[in-house]
Amino acid sequence: MIRVLVVDDQELMRAGLRVLLDAHDDILVVGEAGDGAAAVEAARALRPDVVLMDISMPGMDGVEATRRLAAERDLATAKVLILTSFETDEHLFAALRWGASGFLAKDAEPATITDAVRVVAAGDALLTPAATRRLIAELAGWPERRVGVPPLLEELTAREREVLALVAYGLTNRQIADRLVISPATAKTHVSRAMTKLHAHDRAQLVVFAYQSGLVSSGRAAREAA
Repeated sequence: MIRVLVVDDQELMRAGLRVLLDAHDDILVVGEAGDGAAAVEAARALRPDVVLMDISMPGMDGVEATRRLAAERDLATAKVLILTSFETDEHLFAALRWGASGFLAKDAEPATITDAVRVVAAGDALLTPAATRRLIAELAGWPERRVGVPPLLEELTAREREVLALVAYGLTNRQIADRLVISPATAKTHVSRAMTKLHAHDRAQLVVFAYQSGLVSSGRAAREAA
């Protein structure tokens, strides 16, 4: 059973998501919160597997709430899926940086929302190629966010760096395998090892790390993902 905490400042939105998710036998909405501070408190009490987090809320927003959840060891296993009305919101980048597992438009189809919850809970590819391309397109219009070459990047093998760059370009494991002429299982292994060495929760954080470290540039990524 996937335990879900729904966070949104609009009561009607929370109610709609609860009805949608509770209609499935493998998903249970264990609680609701109307702002970021309440979300953190609810997560401490309820221990959800997935937090559906609105990004724009009065008081503590979804970015800060995500940061606080990621900072607490006991809550680190909770996966945060950002809900937004604007997929090009610059705050999405910050949310991914602080540990969000991906983002989802509020007007997404009901099946897309439930599938996203399952994907996030399973820890699979948490940014779909389409979502990654949207993120890349947005990053392409921003100044480069480089912070120098982090020491952790030196931990990666040459092949793992290559795979990391391809993840940042929006390629799936199968596409990476085709590009490098390796098996999909081997590609998945390289991605998993990169995540472990970089202390990344998921694929979304790998994308952010690749940009911040300067391993890839947003301009080239936008061309690769086109």
